[in-house]
Amino acid sequence: MEFLELKDFLDLKVAQYNRPAFIANDPVCIPHRFSKKQDIEIAAFFAAILAWGQRKTIINKCTELFQRMDNDPYNFMLQHGDDDLKRLLNFKHRTFNDTDLLYFISFFKHHYSLSDSLETAFLPDDFASRENFRAEHALNHFRTYFFSLPDSPRRTVKHISSPMQKSTCKRLNMFLRWMVRKDNMGVDFGVWNTIHPSDLICPCDVHVDRVARRLNLITRKQTDWRTAVELTEELRKFDPRDPVKYDFALFGLGVEEKF
Repeated sequence: MEFLELKDFLDLKVAQYNRPAFIANDPVCIPHRFSKKQDIEIAAFFAAILAWGQRKTIINKCTELFQRMDNDPYNFMLQHGDDDLKRLLNFKHRTFNDTDLLYFISFFKHHYSLSDSLETAFLPDDFASRENFRAEHALNHFRTYFFSLPDSPRRTVKHISSPMQKSTCKRLNMFLRWMVRKDNMGVDFGVWNTIHPSDLICPCDVHVDRVARRLNLITRKQTDWRTAVELTEELRKFDPRDPVKYDFALFGLGVEEKF
């Protein structure tokens, strides 16, 4: 397709999938069950990190997890006692187990004792203004900060990716999309203000990767962090202020339409 033809096609698909009807069958429905900013952040983070496998299974496991927290995650992070933590034992989704979960809880308790938003966890120590924000730097910083608590389990590090590992960071980029993107369509939350939509990197899962290659938006042979950056740079040509909105189009084409 020519540039304008492809842009029109992708814009049409964004409009088709970036709407409230998308929510019910996607893990983003989990944070939509909450209204407090911190509850949304925590629910979205877990929904993103646990987002592998069938979407129905992801939603069911997240539902189970937050039921164990009495559907009050922020209060649970700050106020839990030993008996509360016992209710989390034996939780499991794929390779994520209760050892990983208990460390995640420790991190959230630590962070929210210092800050009222998870956004600050993605802002490097040398962050001066949003003009010097870089997604790669932010994700590397977040992983280092996340595992900075004493006795962080070695097995848990595989659940938080970063560009340092050459990962596409699909789950974290999806989480950031949910928190940062602002529009009136009702899917993404836009509750963060320091990181801007133009700063985001497109989540690059197998469906997005496949469709993007068919549309010649990716030329890199392997799929890694540089691939996600390459894709995002191509999407910026269509909308430099909000390139990651095209995640809706690429994902919808891949999952719903088997494009």
